[in-house]
Amino acid sequence: MQSRTVTIRNQAGIHCRPSSIILNTVNAEFSGHAFNLTNARGESCELNSIMALLTLCLACGETATLTVEGPDEERAADSIAELLEKEYDFPPQN
Repeated sequence: MQSRTVTIRNQAGIHCRPSSIILNTVNAEFSGHAFNLTNARGESCELNSIMALLTLCLACGETATLTVEGPDEERAADSIAELLEKEYDFPPQN
């Protein structure tokens, strides 16, 4: 099992668009893996539906713990952690 602590960086948190991107990646690239995400309040869900992810109400600046089990769990954990931390709505100004 692999575990990653992520910090949500998207200004609007993890809403429908980021959730869709995350779940599409889970389903397309890591179908043989089990993902679980736990927010700072101790609420958790499996990453198997957009609605499940949205129920965690992940806001900007909040941390969450991602755990992954499966045949390529290190790559899966790194990839999904990166998507959870991505800035989707307001790219950083240089």
